[in-house]
Amino acid sequence: MTHVVVSACVDKKYQECVAVCPVECFHEADTYLVIDPDECIDCGACIPECPVEAIFADTDVPDEEEEWIERNEVEAPDLPVAMGDSPVLADD
Repeated sequence: MTHVVVSACVDKKYQECVAVCPVECFHEADTYLVIDPDECIDCGACIPECPVEAIFADTDVPDEEEEWIERNEVEAPDLPVAMGDSPVLADD
């Protein structure tokens, strides 16, 4: 099992999840984050930190968000590792 970032992160890109992750599994696209399933150690530390509830265990991803399982797996290896220092995009 691994964790997955879903569409609720798009145009938000909060970084709290990156700060608590004990490994470098978060990768950064222009407007959202994804998780590399090969790096994720399934600790779950990121789930309660996400203010928009965009992180799920891959077995708990809502049906309407299932495309994000593959997106995380395919996109993460080609994106830079998120360091937690990028600006948040949300208008909060």
